[in-house]
Amino acid sequence: MSEKTIERPTTDEAALAKEIEADEKAAARQASLLKDGWADLRKRPMFIVSGLVILLLLALAVVPGLFTARSPFSDGFCQLQNSMTPPTSGHLFGYDVQGCDIYTRTVYGARNSIIVGVVTTIATTLIGGLVGMLAGLIGGWIDAVLSRVTEVFSALPLLVGGLLIMSIWGGGDVWSVSLIMAVLGWPQVFRIMRGEVISNKYNDYVAAARALGAGPGRIAFRHILPNTLAPVIVITTMNLGVYIAAEAALSYLGIGIQYPNISWGLMISDAQDRFLTSPHALLFPAGALSITVLAFIMLGDVVRDAFDPKMR
Repeated sequence: MSEKTIERPTTDEAALAKEIEADEKAAARQASLLKDGWADLRKRPMFIVSGLVILLLLALAVVPGLFTARSPFSDGFCQLQNSMTPPTSGHLFGYDVQGCDIYTRTVYGARNSIIVGVVTTIATTLIGGLVGMLAGLIGGWIDAVLSRVTEVFSALPLLVGGLLIMSIWGGGDVWSVSLIMAVLGWPQVFRIMRGEVISNKYNDYVAAARALGAGPGRIAFRHILPNTLAPVIVITTMNLGVYIAAEAALSYLGIGIQYPNISWGLMISDAQDRFLTSPHALLFPAGALSITVLAFIMLGDVVRDAFDPKMR
C-alpha cells in the first residue's frame, strides 16, 4: 500500500504568504479608517457648507469669466471719474480709489489667494513629510541634525519671517510669496510626520514585515506611511486658510504680491484710509478674504474630527 506524499510549503513560500497577509491587514486598516472618516464627514453640515464655499472659490479662481464679463487687465477698465462711487445696480460692489470695479477685482483676486494657499500647502507637505519620515525612520544623528535644522526655521514665525525675508528680497508675484512661505512653513509638517513615524515604526506589523525580509522602502511606504497620513491631512487642510491669510497680510503691508497683480490684501490696503467715507471699498475684499479663510478652517476642523482617532 503506497503512502501519499503531502507537499508542504517551503520556508520562502510561507514567509511570502505571511508578508502578503500583513500587507492586506495594513491596507484594510487604512481603508477602514478612510471609509469611516468619509462616512462621518458626509453627515456633518459644516463639511457640506465649507465644501460648497470652497468649490465656489475654486470656480472663481479657475474660470473668473463665468462670474464677470469684464477683465481688470483690459484697457480702460479703471476710470478716475468713477473713483469711490458707491455700489449701484450695474456695479454691485462699487468702485475703488482708482475708479476700478471692485466686484471684478474681488473675483480675480481669488485666483492669487487660492494659488498661494494650494502651492504653499503642497510644498510644505512634500518637504516636511519626506524630511520628517527620513528623520523618524533613520533616527540617530541624522534625526538630531534634521531636528536642529527644523528648530532654526521654527524660530521665525510665518508672518514675521515673511516680513523679514520679503523686506530684503522685495515683493513679487504669487510664486515668490509661495516659495518664501513654504520655506518657513514646512517644519510644522515635519514635526507631525516625524512623531507619527516614530510611534508607528515599533508596531507589531512593522516588526513582522521586517522579520519577513521587507526592505526599508517597502516598510516606509507600504506599512508606515499609510498609517501616518490622517494627522498630516488634517493639518494640511487647516494650513490652507492660514497661508491665504498670511499672503493677504503681507500684501496689505506692501511687501507681498505687487501691482499689477491683484490681491485682496492690496485692495484692503488701498481702501483703509477712506473707510469712513467709502466703507464699501474695504468691506467687500475683506469679506471675501474672511469667508475664504473661515471656509478652509471649518473644513480642517471637520476633517480633524473625522479622521483623527483621538477625536472620535
